[in-house]
Amino acid sequence: MDWQYIWEGLQEGLAQTTLLEAIAAFFGVASVYYSIKKNILVFPTGIISTLIYIYITVMVGLYADMGINFYYTAMSIYGWYVWSKPTPTGEERPVTYLKKSGIFYSLAIFGASYLTLYLVLSNYTDSTVPYWDSFTTSSAFVGMWLMAKKKVENWIAWIITDLVSVPLYWHKDLILTSFQFMVFTVMAILGLIAWMKAAKKPVYA
Repeated sequence: MDWQYIWEGLQEGLAQTTLLEAIAAFFGVASVYYSIKKNILVFPTGIISTLIYIYITVMVGLYADMGINFYYTAMSIYGWYVWSKPTPTGEERPVTYLKKSGIFYSLAIFGASYLTLYLVLSNYTDSTVPYWDSFTTSSAFVGMWLMAKKKVENWIAWIITDLVSVPLYWHKDLILTSFQFMVFTVMAILGLIAWMKAAKKPVYA
């Protein structure tokens, strides 16, 4: 790997980064941090970031990512409601694992959304990366849904999303955002470990 090239590209990208992208990146990192901590601030910080990224992704032609950011915003509102609503016993909603049926539904949602997005992007837009844009969008779609429900497996979806997003955003010359996804990958691994500990026993729901 040519680290000199990466360093020079990062410096150039940072120099070209707009204030808007920097703000979106900051709130995006803050949102993931609060998610790891199981803090409800994950949602308001996430909403700020996703609203900004709706505008940014339209400008660079990542149309599926534009759609997923609309979805993030809606699911953040839903998750905010779910997390703030106590259980019937008055306790905080616990972190749980998916049942086998939940795993099946998650994979089915990913497959259906990927196929739909790919067909739309390749036939009705000028996207130059329909395969990868559809992939990251579909995996993130599942990840956000599982996070709103406080499922441990949400972090697995995010790790996959982040790993593929790094080269995708670099390819689109959004260097700071690409670097942000490198940070997200590390944070998602930490989040997975933290939530597995929080679940303690393998509670499925």
